[in-house]
Amino acid sequence: MTRTIKTAAVQLTAAPAPTAVCLQRAAAQVSAAAQEGAQLILLPELFNTGYAYTPLNHHLAEPLDGPTVTWLKNSTAQYQIHLAGSLMLLDEDEVYNALLLVDPHGRVWRYDKQYPWGWERGYFRDGNRITVAKTELGDIGLMVCWDVAHRDLWARYAGRVDLMLIASCPPNPAGRYLMPDGRKMAYTEVAPLLASHEEDGQKVFGEMINEQTAWLGVPTAHSVGVGDIHTHLPRAAATLLTMSLQNPALLRYLPCAGRIQLETEIIDACKIVAASGRSLAERAQAEGEGYALATVTLADKKPHPTMPQPPSRIGRPAYWLSDVLLPALTITTYRQGLRRAHGAQMAPLDSSTSRWAVLLALVGLVAFWLGRGRGK
Repeated sequence: MTRTIKTAAVQLTAAPAPTAVCLQRAAAQVSAAAQEGAQLILLPELFNTGYAYTPLNHHLAEPLDGPTVTWLKNSTAQYQIHLAGSLMLLDEDEVYNALLLVDPHGRVWRYDKQYPWGWERGYFRDGNRITVAKTELGDIGLMVCWDVAHRDLWARYAGRVDLMLIASCPPNPAGRYLMPDGRKMAYTEVAPLLASHEEDGQKVFGEMINEQTAWLGVPTAHSVGVGDIHTHLPRAAATLLTMSLQNPALLRYLPCAGRIQLETEIIDACKIVAASGRSLAERAQAEGEGYALATVTLADKKPHPTMPQPPSRIGRPAYWLSDVLLPALTITTYRQGLRRAHGAQMAPLDSSTSRWAVLLALVGLVAFWLGRGRGK
């Protein structure tokens, strides 16, 4: 027989704030959703800190017995719910963006984000395993934000889950860049060769989630942050050098690259999606904090895809920028920052880190010589 679960996807302010403040905001929404009968509540990515590219992130990572996980466990026990949210998790000598699902008995399931988007690699590293949480509500698959753009990851859950939870806080990279001289430059000016990809974020978190959900044949809950993002860029000089390949005029900002800021908004995508791919409930960015609430139906047995998997909604340049180029530029930010915050034993150099370092050196060298040639 089919089962139903009343599910809430929460939308919380994405602006950075002290953890105590963030938890108070989350508590208000969890309480309200639970009083409306929500059995499963999903909080956004990094709900306990907010979203920004800042060295402070290295100090905000918490262990599993820290205040955020303690609050999650207390909340599930208080309201007798299943509750999920993502945080920067300090795990021995590394930090991961971990989506934790907690049940009323205090059991915890963990999924580490596999595809840190671009500059995020400066603050946490990549995971490599899927998580199927075998709960009293059913078998639940977990993902975080930019993971949803990767069809291979959806395919690993095919036939294995009853429901998907995806915690996100996706800033639109096609925002406005505030230069040190006060000039605001649109994304199309900074990266003119990527102008055709300006709507990629909305495609990924809009149509692509719904299409992959329909292909899996199970419902999906997707939470996001809300509001505008104002942040400096990690490894700003290296980032500017690569941008100058598309716009050599940017080279004049190189001496003061650290003062460049990105101003953008979170992508509109808080929703509960039925197994058919139809959105059952949504909460718009304009509505502010709150939640989308809907009752989802789970099949009596795990469905298997019966059609070819839908293609990606975006092109290879977007994946190259997000999965290769920007992570290569920022991986040293992760290692150096983590060691300054927690000691020299952190983020030990492994083979994958070595490959990133070599790639970074090559990217920087090519950017320097090409930028120099175009600037003449």
